[in-house]
Amino acid sequence: MGGMLALALPPGKGPHLVGCTDVMVGHTQQGLFLRLFYPCLPQAGAAQPLWIPRSEYCGGLADFALGRRWCSALISIAVGSCRVPVSWNGPLKPHSHGYPLVIFSHGLGAFRTLYSSVCTELASWGFVVAALEHRDHSAATTYFCTAEDGREEWIPFQQVPPGQKEFYFRNKQVHQRAEECVRALRLFTDIASGKSVPNLLCQDLDLSMLKDNIDLTKVVVMGHSFGGVTAVLALVKEPRFRCAVALDAWMFPLENVLYPEVPKPVLFINTEKFQTPEGVAKMKRLSSRNSQTKIITVLGTVHESQTDFAFLPGKLISLIFGARGTLNPHKALTITIQAVLAFLQRHLNLEEEFHQWDDLLEGVGDSVVPEAPFCRSNL
Repeated sequence: MGGMLALALPPGKGPHLVGCTDVMVGHTQQGLFLRLFYPCLPQAGAAQPLWIPRSEYCGGLADFALGRRWCSALISIAVGSCRVPVSWNGPLKPHSHGYPLVIFSHGLGAFRTLYSSVCTELASWGFVVAALEHRDHSAATTYFCTAEDGREEWIPFQQVPPGQKEFYFRNKQVHQRAEECVRALRLFTDIASGKSVPNLLCQDLDLSMLKDNIDLTKVVVMGHSFGGVTAVLALVKEPRFRCAVALDAWMFPLENVLYPEVPKPVLFINTEKFQTPEGVAKMKRLSSRNSQTKIITVLGTVHESQTDFAFLPGKLISLIFGARGTLNPHKALTITIQAVLAFLQRHLNLEEEFHQWDDLLEGVGDSVVPEAPFCRSNL
């Protein structure tokens, strides 16, 4: 493993240590698969989980990012042994009132672990974060285990079929993704009500530990890119989501008729290089209806700046995933998280000091601006 290429994901900067486990429920595609990040107690000799959990995901990334399967081995050599700085199956730190819950939706061609930096950071500030792996063929790859023999059925990434309009294909996907976010909330409701929820991955961690440790009156849905627009749609489908956070949302797949239906506030945190005027106009439609909806842009960032890829050094990664942002990725992550925490303080009525970062919600601060002044045109 060349030190030059090592991924150095940052540990959370909040007051809590972070634990992590994988959860799969149900034996069909209609079940759920997610990675759970949560505040945990110290544990001697705790293992750290792999960032890319299995080699199949390297193949999926190679296909999605490059359309070149041979790069799978290259990705595997570069990042295959990288680990996330969290405690695998670490013991949950109990909370007298329960932690707020974040359901997180990944972007196109991603999967449940590629936002570990954001999820770890949120967990370190006192949230339980459920990072879904979507089964709408938008993940680089994913799988479920059948009931008969526990065989793995893999669900590959799918391009828009020839002859099909992209909007209709993506719109169907975004509805499936939002439904998966709603099902994830139902899963945690079941756990909280004391129902036994078997985790097919047979981890050492019993999900019933969450029973009295999640506050289901404080639930938010969040995502990046395709996951950002998924979060907006989930607000329409599930009234128990109090608000949404959309990182560089790809607004294209959402049908226009739904915009008047979005009832709750959304925080849009955009990167400097990704948005189009059309996408921003859609965000502004929502902010014109709800004064609590905020749009800010982080300067010096590109679309991948809000993923773990921002922390990959080396020319190889620039080669695979395109240009890097000019803003230091640690600083970009700090700005993003502080803005999210200030927003959640406001809309989940948290008893924290996160309002100290309220200025960021108005686009005031180093490396942030209000709205999205620099979005590229569709030339």
